[in-house]
Amino acid sequence: MVDRIELGDIAVEVVRKEIKNVHLSVYPPTGRVRISAPLRMDLDTIRVFAISKLGWIKKQQARQQHQERETPREFLEKESHYFKGRRYLLKIREHDAPPRVELKHSHIELYVRRGTDREKMRGILDEWYRRQLKAELPAVIGKWEKLMNVRVHEFGIKKMRTRWGTCNREAGRIWLNLELAKKPAECLEYIVVHEMAHLLERNHTAGFVALMDRFMPAWRFHKEALNRLPVKHEDWNY
Repeated sequence: MVDRIELGDIAVEVVRKEIKNVHLSVYPPTGRVRISAPLRMDLDTIRVFAISKLGWIKKQQARQQHQERETPREFLEKESHYFKGRRYLLKIREHDAPPRVELKHSHIELYVRRGTDREKMRGILDEWYRRQLKAELPAVIGKWEKLMNVRVHEFGIKKMRTRWGTCNREAGRIWLNLELAKKPAECLEYIVVHEMAHLLERNHTAGFVALMDRFMPAWRFHKEALNRLPVKHEDWNY
């Protein structure tokens, strides 16, 4: 069941599901607001919850509306692509062999068969990013497991449109956004620590903030740096 509540000029979509807790989301690029609530929760209670979060909602909307966004990648010669926060120019090499990606001093060289279309090239490069991130993460996670005295039983990498990472406390599993392969190393490390802190504290409580302050005192700086970087272009079809 879908309802709608109005908070001044802010419209909030309310969806009831078979869940235990309320979840509030603000979606880019326009700041669309959605609340997922338990089936048993009445609309007045949901409205009070939304009002209590109004300041946070407005902050998220303002950030998203001013967030710089990348132009769509066309996979053309000398197009800009990023890896670990550094800009590289794309070179497309045609060859009669399986596709591969090579990182050179100032270029990302994409080797593909003649006639390979844009979406196929995108998939090849994404898979290369995935392999690079997958190879890097064990050392990063291992470092912070020792410092935080917490164990990550499993990690994964996937495309996410609205989050940099997620955590499943019960399974001891964290997921990282594939786009982090393109960001500076300190931004990746910040997200890893953030998600690992959720293994100790589920929500963004004062206790969670205290954990972040304890283990990574400069986390706010890294968070702001990450949020200032352009984000990937998305076709948002609601």
